[in-house]
Amino acid sequence: MQIAAPIRRCFDLSRSIEVHLLGTESSREQAVGGVITGLIGPNEFVRWRARHFGIHQHLTSKITAFDSPNYFQDTMIEGVFTFMQHDHFFLALSETSTEMRDRFTFAAPFPVLGKMAERLFLKRYLEQFLRHRNQILKQVAESETWSDFLPKLDSVRAPTKS
Repeated sequence: MQIAAPIRRCFDLSRSIEVHLLGTESSREQAVGGVITGLIGPNEFVRWRARHFGIHQHLTSKITAFDSPNYFQDTMIEGVFTFMQHDHFFLALSETSTEMRDRFTFAAPFPVLGKMAERLFLKRYLEQFLRHRNQILKQVAESETWSDFLPKLDSVRAPTKS
């Protein structure tokens, strides 16, 4: 997905708990443990509570790789899946344009039934979930409200002469 915003803005908005929550209204997701507001960073975790397929679920993911502002990875460390990993890639196309790509891998529990569920509905459901979340991120990054989701930088003062 191409976003008309600088790479740093896209990278940081993608780590924002609040931006993530904007794209999860259908599952009523909430951050309930670990980093629950602001930007998640290296080796930090967030515990999510959500409702998917009519079932309340908890999932804890940790930032397991981090190369700012080009890449980060979150990995499920607790949850319903046997395995889940999400790689986020960012490439600056210019000073004001970024390409954002995702690689999402997962394995459902229960070897035989899980594989069937993956093929029948899980893969499509998760792809739509990510597409929607990324569309929200793009809207925020390209809007005037993006700075509401990122930490304010303290103004640097010049030293005063005595």
